[in-house]
Amino acid sequence: MKWGILGGTFDPIHMGHLRCAEEVREMFGLDRVFFIPAARPPHKTQHEIIAFAHREQMVRLAIAGNAHFACSDVEQQREGRSYTIDTISYFQDQYPHDLEIYYIVGQDAFQAIQTWKDWEKLLTMCHFVVMTRPGYENRSLAGIVPSTYAAAFNYREPDRGFVGPRGYAICFREVTFLDISSSRIRQALGEGRSIRYLVPDAVLDYLSRQNLYLDR
Repeated sequence: MKWGILGGTFDPIHMGHLRCAEEVREMFGLDRVFFIPAARPPHKTQHEIIAFAHREQMVRLAIAGNAHFACSDVEQQREGRSYTIDTISYFQDQYPHDLEIYYIVGQDAFQAIQTWKDWEKLLTMCHFVVMTRPGYENRSLAGIVPSTYAAAFNYREPDRGFVGPRGYAICFREVTFLDISSSRIRQALGEGRSIRYLVPDAVLDYLSRQNLYLDR
């Protein structure tokens, strides 16, 4: 099995998330992509995001109808902060045989990888797919991680990625850049402007019924 894992606050989920996930799924022939809403993200406070239940429900509404997409509440089931390394470990423990994990992350987030918990170990636990903007090309990990650490990864043309000591690759892939952000959606809702076509209709309906983000 080849599974992609896409984490995020999804506050709210939008078309950009969905399109990127679909493109990465197709690029790497993934059997499934799991959307993992962060319950208690380490880089944000609980006051900065709406309740997990709302964000999870919007993810489930957004991915309904795509048999290759799934949602997991694993980070809500754990106590404490939502760390990526714990989520990867969970999936590997639950499915110890024949599971190949591709962690999907945006270019900006990956640039800050050294701020992640146990990042050195994390980069050797599974494949990483770094979604980049058009025109971006990276033939070196230097500048992202220390040069001594980067030296353990060798660029291999067949993989179009940097392969580490345990055989997992860090791959940079250009995806369709939809200039949509959750923060802009929240701002638009707070100002009473339309967000139609930025989020799936089911999510738009949920936001309307729940009156979310109107006080932002």
